[in-house]
Amino acid sequence: MASTPPPFSVENGHVSEKSDITPVSNGDAIESTSINEKALMRKIDSRLLPAVTLLYLCSFLDRSNVGNARLEGLSSDLDMTGNQYLTSLTLFFIGYVLFEVPCNIVLKRTSPKFWLPTMTLMWGTVCTLMGVSQSRIGFFIVRFFLGVTESGLFAGVVFYLSMWYKRDEVHFRVALFFSAASLAGAFGGILAWGIAHMRGVGGYAGWRWIFILEGLLTVSVGAGAYLFIFNYPDTAGILTRDERIFIQHRLKEDNDSVRDEAFNWTNVSKAIKDPKIWLYGFSFHTVALPLYTLTLFLPTIIQELGYTAAEAQLLTVPPYAFAFVLTLTIAYLSERSQIRAPFIIGCSSFAVIGYIILLTDYRPGVSYVGVFFAAGGIYPSVALVFSWPSNNVSGQTKRAVATAMMNSIGTSGAILGTQLYRAETAPRFYLGHSFAMGYLVLNVSLTAVLWRVLNEANKRKESGRENHGLESLSENEWLGDEDPRYRFRA
Repeated sequence: MASTPPPFSVENGHVSEKSDITPVSNGDAIESTSINEKALMRKIDSRLLPAVTLLYLCSFLDRSNVGNARLEGLSSDLDMTGNQYLTSLTLFFIGYVLFEVPCNIVLKRTSPKFWLPTMTLMWGTVCTLMGVSQSRIGFFIVRFFLGVTESGLFAGVVFYLSMWYKRDEVHFRVALFFSAASLAGAFGGILAWGIAHMRGVGGYAGWRWIFILEGLLTVSVGAGAYLFIFNYPDTAGILTRDERIFIQHRLKEDNDSVRDEAFNWTNVSKAIKDPKIWLYGFSFHTVALPLYTLTLFLPTIIQELGYTAAEAQLLTVPPYAFAFVLTLTIAYLSERSQIRAPFIIGCSSFAVIGYIILLTDYRPGVSYVGVFFAAGGIYPSVALVFSWPSNNVSGQTKRAVATAMMNSIGTSGAILGTQLYRAETAPRFYLGHSFAMGYLVLNVSLTAVLWRVLNEANKRKESGRENHGLESLSENEWLGDEDPRYRFRA
């Protein structure tokens, strides 16, 4: 019996999707002028955004469910002290940071349809293995590889979306995609509460079933993702030929996504040498620590207010739901106004209020209100910060590397954060709350600096001080974000 050919081919070390679709080029003409732009964008949104949001929902669920599992006996069953538990959290982020940039380079050299589902399958399998770990060392190893296998998704999807949408459009889409993080927190609390009732089934504790079932869910999603994740507009099967040409022309004057840019190490070097990329990275660093400490320790923080494990699981849901609504609302307002920095400063300041409440008043009801402020400020701020480079970095390879660098620098903040909420600092957690608040204050300062840097760069371009050599450029030549015709969004 003849075997079915694989959906991917390998040529010169590159993985590509086998397709009957003929790629379109910038010079192709649209045969029909009846394309409704708004309807087409709704079509693209409906096919792209639910798919990548589902992947990130699984990703954030699988990295943060360890906090729920801890309430169900993870530490005691694996004979982990409080500090050893923190080590397991740190190992995840070490693997994540080390492999972030390499994973985005793999995405650039392969294709989204191959790489995004493949990563999902890998980390889903690793998550399942956490549920069958029989020793502390085994759990440490698996936790490290969970970070490795998840490392390419977030930055990869941000780059992927930047290849489909205009600069003014990509920000809100990234925020929609990131909102899955807060949704995962809300969904994870309910799911963990329900799965915990399986304790004893098959001789397994409830915390094991949390990892096993949620990991298997991710494996199922990853297997299906080969069918619902698509490549870039020039070959995407969800578009007709005229629609692909229309998208190409639509993006041509707005960004570099339709330019035929081959991977080269020179553009990697440009990203590394650009000081603005480092500012984006440290801006994300200062919100990543509060983000991940809140995500990983919220069940414990709430339990230490005097609630049972089951009550704490359920009480994590409302703050995350609040954060989900605010993330979408702030992203919408930012997109409509086309400003970023003032909203980031406002959201981070809102979160600072939450930590002031947590540090100064330990009454359960009041402290719980502080959690709402913290979550409601952190999640919108992260969404805005992380989508900023997708608006402001031009050059496909440079943007892919810049996004990965930003995530690596930012996530390194989480490595520190995993060591702050120590058992001996319970129940007030002064150390962790103080660091989170201090980092948010620093984020306000860094955002103000970056705001000024971008505005000054635009002024230099508008004054003509950076126009040397522009007269020798043809219309089709492009210098990326260094081009005097390019304007940054602040």
